[in-house]
Amino acid sequence: MIKRFYNYYISRERDLARKLKSVLGFVPDNLKLFKLAFFHKSMNNTDTAIRTYNNERLEYLGDSVLSTIVAEYLYKKYPNRDEGFLTKMRSKIVKRKTLNKVAEKMGIDLILTKYTQGKLSYSMLGNAFEAMVGALYIEYGYDRTRDYIISKILMRLLDIHELETSDDNYKSQLLEWGQKEGRNVAYKLLNKYKKDKRDRFKIGVYLDGKEISVAEDFNKKSAEQIASSFAIKSLNINKSI
Repeated sequence: MIKRFYNYYISRERDLARKLKSVLGFVPDNLKLFKLAFFHKSMNNTDTAIRTYNNERLEYLGDSVLSTIVAEYLYKKYPNRDEGFLTKMRSKIVKRKTLNKVAEKMGIDLILTKYTQGKLSYSMLGNAFEAMVGALYIEYGYDRTRDYIISKILMRLLDIHELETSDDNYKSQLLEWGQKEGRNVAYKLLNKYKKDKRDRFKIGVYLDGKEISVAEDFNKKSAEQIASSFAIKSLNINKSI
């Protein structure tokens, strides 16, 4: 309690502490750890001595922790559903598009913009959210992180029942259609380059060896999804595959 009081009123990072309270609902003890969760690699790529100071390691950890929490939550919430349903539901919740929306609702962009150079991309919101989950896990352990994610995120910021019937996994739809129709659907990385000090991916979708769509994004999986949606539209494939 004393540490949180110090962080909020006295610390040189009190501005961060106050923003974290508006995002998280509380002031964490370890401000340095949570600051790292929002520190994008674009801020230090000119100095080799501190190039590794960014949120990528926390993002890696948070991704695993979040996946486990969601899996446990769904296992208990749907005691009579099979593994296939649970896997699809988990994928819908932890995918980048969903996490971007969650991060936006939480106001994570208000903190992230301070520790990012160049244009803030939408996918960076979800990355920062995962890094924040990693920070929560390190500071408070699995049980408290799980309780926080379930009560503050899954039960407040997501409509689980709406996710049950939604399907915007365009890559999965396209691959399923290809398998059903006996067509070969393939993805190729056409280019990877730097834009606004970040990696950008250009993905092509090929049907029986012929290019049918191309898309770009800062996240490879997102680029694949966008290219898949273009392919589905051009091929006039029914969404209810």
